[in-house]
Amino acid sequence: MNDNPLHYKTFLILLVLVTLAFIWILLPFYGAMFWAVMLGIVFIPLQRRLLLRFSGRRNLAALCTLMICLVVAILPVIVISALLVQEGATLYKNVESGQLDIGAYLAEFKRLLPPYTQHWLDRLGMGDLNGLRDKIAKWAMQASQVLATQAFSVGQVTFDFVVSFFIMLYLLFFCLRDGQELVRKIRLAVPLAEPQKRRLQLKFNRVVRATIKGNVVVAMTQGALGGFIFWALNIPSALLWAVVMGFLSLLPAVGAGIVWAPVALYFLLSGMIWQGVVLSLFGIFVIGLVDNVLRPILVGKDTQMPDYLILISTLGGMAVFGLNGFVIGPMVAALFMSTWGLFSSAKKTVRLPG
Repeated sequence: MNDNPLHYKTFLILLVLVTLAFIWILLPFYGAMFWAVMLGIVFIPLQRRLLLRFSGRRNLAALCTLMICLVVAILPVIVISALLVQEGATLYKNVESGQLDIGAYLAEFKRLLPPYTQHWLDRLGMGDLNGLRDKIAKWAMQASQVLATQAFSVGQVTFDFVVSFFIMLYLLFFCLRDGQELVRKIRLAVPLAEPQKRRLQLKFNRVVRATIKGNVVVAMTQGALGGFIFWALNIPSALLWAVVMGFLSLLPAVGAGIVWAPVALYFLLSGMIWQGVVLSLFGIFVIGLVDNVLRPILVGKDTQMPDYLILISTLGGMAVFGLNGFVIGPMVAALFMSTWGLFSSAKKTVRLPG
């Protein structure tokens, strides 16, 4: 085939077309396949330990690892989603009935501000809160309605959800059992030098584990701590705010403080001093320090990226891929940096003649 250029080009065209067709038929379940591979990479060290303990019985080791993954990583997400359904429906009912008046809270918050701050808001055109209050109330109604309907549709035992869930479990089992063999075949097919392939594979594994174990665990921890303090202070919809703080924790330039800080300020201005002080201290010294303590331990210095790059890649990934983008975005950014680093180092090793 290599001796005939026409045959070789035809084969390449056929290879590209067949690959695109294969990707096209797999697109409906790309989320299930993506998370099967990601969880497989995260839990493969555990599978290797179990493989040694079970004397090389791959099926048993993969099945036990799958069960542990199901209990540790998957079932908690399902339980939280079910609780979020209830919380979203309750929030929607409260906003629709007028029991939760966002505009009234906003007006009260402005009234509690110092006079010079109110004057500054007036100069910026934000003094008249009637229009802004209506917009915020309308946005809150729409957001809670979307949350309630979307969460309910996800929480229902629908056909698509069940199929995707079992496809993920099925593929995860084989990723755990045959992962090393699959990686070996992929490495043989990649037309790069062996040292470069090894470095890219190591970087890919580190980035995936860092993103999931580091960013996700940190986000879940900050969200759980934020939800706990909101519940302890009897703030409505504590679970919903916990989820919001968890997602915002993925964005280093924003963080969970965008939720708890305004609430703490409202408490202080409205005379609820001890609630505001407790929430402020807890937010600064507990929620805020989680990122500085846990992230270096779980992520490690080798895979850290600048905060601005994490922010942009996370937002861009979620804009393109939806919820899966908070993992795909930073992973693509890290691989982008790693690939260009390999390219730069390869250029430095090339010696010019003469």
